[in-house]
Amino acid sequence: MLSLVEVTKLSDLMSTAPIVVAVLDDEANMRVALSRLLGPRGYEVVLFENGPTLLEACRAKRPDCIILDLHMPKMNGFGVLEHLAEQPDAPPVIVITGHDQAGNAERVTRLGARAYFIKPVDKKPLLEALALLTTRTRPAD
Repeated sequence: MLSLVEVTKLSDLMSTAPIVVAVLDDEANMRVALSRLLGPRGYEVVLFENGPTLLEACRAKRPDCIILDLHMPKMNGFGVLEHLAEQPDAPPVIVITGHDQAGNAERVTRLGARAYFIKPVDKKPLLEALALLTTRTRPAD
């Protein structure tokens, strides 16, 4: 059994550990922009350019949240969401897309996405959604 001092130290460690956000987008400019938005706000940002690489990394270390583009080569965002839906401890997902189509928002919601944004993404709602979906929140600028 942990003593009160040990519990307090563990709690302090947990509260100071950065929130890990995985960003999956095939566009390098979008990955860089999201990293520049989130990094200075204390998030640890891990960048991916394709779905299989992200899914492999998630097996080794689960991020606190995933920001996911829908339209990509190799494996699109729908495929990534389908794989994540099979995992009982999958992280929450925020979908971003530059190609909004009728039914996309409903489809990604059925697959487990928690938020849906159209590019260009306004930073304030994105930061608010990210704060709501992570266990330890950050202020939305």
